[in-house]
Amino acid sequence: MPTTDLPPLPPYIPPEDAGDLALPVIRAISLTQPLQWLARGVGDMARCGWLSLAHGIALAAFGAFLLLVAHDRFWLLAGAFSGFLVIAPVLATSLYAMSRALERKEPVNLQLITKTWTRWQYSRFVVRGGYWCLVRFGLLLALAGTGWVLTSAALITLLAPQPILGPSDFLRHVVLAPNGHLFEIWLALGGLMAAPLFASTVISMPLLLDRRVNVLQAVLTSWQCVLINPAPLALWAALIMLLTCLGMVTLLIGLIFVMPVLGHASWHAYSDLVDASSLPERLPPEGSA
Repeated sequence: MPTTDLPPLPPYIPPEDAGDLALPVIRAISLTQPLQWLARGVGDMARCGWLSLAHGIALAAFGAFLLLVAHDRFWLLAGAFSGFLVIAPVLATSLYAMSRALERKEPVNLQLITKTWTRWQYSRFVVRGGYWCLVRFGLLLALAGTGWVLTSAALITLLAPQPILGPSDFLRHVVLAPNGHLFEIWLALGGLMAAPLFASTVISMPLLLDRRVNVLQAVLTSWQCVLINPAPLALWAALIMLLTCLGMVTLLIGLIFVMPVLGHASWHAYSDLVDASSLPERLPPEGSA
């Protein structure tokens, strides 16, 4: 019988997420180290100028859009604002890149920001070492944030004794309700979601930006940071919440400054917590520099 010569199969290359799960060394830090991160974040914002503040302006504008859309549906607004915090680490990606450039004494300009947000397109089909994992992690966080928004809205809508149309209704019928524990349940559910998400994201995005690791490596490293430094990172979480609340109660104007500071400070948190020298650097794909 005649035989058909088939071309040889290409060599199998394992996908990125099947790679080695070697984790970097985690450093122990002092309790007050988060305060130093904030101070360095302020310094980076001042050095980056309008490029840094533009991120805060964009966030404040989005918050104003949420207010405009859901001003008469406060039950949705409360969940939307808190859910938005879930994806904040992704939105600050270019702030991490700016702080990294300052550390390396590299130029900080609009081209750096453009490359940070578009580089994944050059490597989304690359099997290993591409930036596509940042997009995947961002999508996971967006899904988690959407889930919390829907859960929060459903909980308040179904269990509130009266329709919640504004902040005063939320305060009267949810926070200060004499009978029932809706506010406690709402806070407990939010905390139940926020704690593991914070532990999973505290340094994940800076690590994914900086080193060629997969999402699982980044999340496990982030959890390790929290387990080794529970008290400092609890303080860091409290500072993030406090500053974010201050930004919101100032009619969102404070967010213009708060978001850049927290974004830059998060890069310094990663630098102090993680010794990533054992991991390969995530270099830009050929032709995208």
